[in-house]
Amino acid sequence: MRRIKLPLVPNLQVEFTDRDLALRRVEEWVDRGMRLVEVVYGPEGCGKTAWLLQSMELLRDYGFDVVYVNPLNGQVYAEVGVRDLRNELFKLVQEAINQNALARIAWIAYNVINELIRVRRGRVAILADDVFQVIGVRESAMYVKALLNLIEYPPAEYERVITIVTTSEGLSRREIGRHTWAHLDVMWNMARESFKQLYSQLPSGKLGLEEAWRITGGNPRMLGELITKGWNTKEVVNWLMDSKTITQSFINKWRNWLEKAIENPDTLWANAPEELINELTERNLIIHPLPSRDSITWIDQPPPEKDLELGIGKYVAWQTPLHREAVRRTLQELT
Repeated sequence: MRRIKLPLVPNLQVEFTDRDLALRRVEEWVDRGMRLVEVVYGPEGCGKTAWLLQSMELLRDYGFDVVYVNPLNGQVYAEVGVRDLRNELFKLVQEAINQNALARIAWIAYNVINELIRVRRGRVAILADDVFQVIGVRESAMYVKALLNLIEYPPAEYERVITIVTTSEGLSRREIGRHTWAHLDVMWNMARESFKQLYSQLPSGKLGLEEAWRITGGNPRMLGELITKGWNTKEVVNWLMDSKTITQSFINKWRNWLEKAIENPDTLWANAPEELINELTERNLIIHPLPSRDSITWIDQPPPEKDLELGIGKYVAWQTPLHREAVRRTLQELT
């Protein structure tokens, strides 16, 4: 299988690194098929998009017609054997982008896959990346149910259908979890050795590997932000403080809980107010809850059982050490 190259920052492409366990999961779905939709969640920037794009390459090698769609970025890729459908897909997606109707892109991809099943009756896959952020919490469940219908009630007999949705949007994940239409799987930031392989592809003039690991927790996007901002950790934290809208009212309301969670995120597990958990989840600051480390729901290597230096508890974790630092810095500045 060809390893794809992806932009880490402008003018710097890196080869897809490791995630062998995650790719093996795709091969398992190729072999045995799917009973439910696979919804994969995890920290922002942990590598879900890279995994989907590499999976597209893998599925193509296995003879699949594949459609990848990311409505949030207006991205669509198609490896399909029906040229008219491929052209129609790109035409409709461009119209949706021009009309600023990004939510339509997810449904356009669904309709194309539905038609591919009818026409090809072979192997088809839809890889829907971060669709929930665009279509919203309520419609996310409808979308997953529609994808399940491709498996259970297809327009024609087929050899194999694979449906994968990724998200970092926690509230939609909870909505999906209320139903029995999907398996909820987790992908974490890169394991240390995988991160080392990624880091080795960077040019010189950077922080050392150990410090980069400690700061990012193995998150590729945070590594990219560090590079973009001249390896200035303070600038990355300032950006997160702003983008996550960590406001004074939020800090004033939850200061006592946040101060405890900075030291140990598991303090949010037992008795923390549900409203606080929802706000932290909505801002994509934490992952709550974390499955057992031996659970089959982990798509790739899980995080350690507990690593407070990286902000990882047994049941709850900050998405990255930088996310935790953004909250810590705001707490200090708004004393």
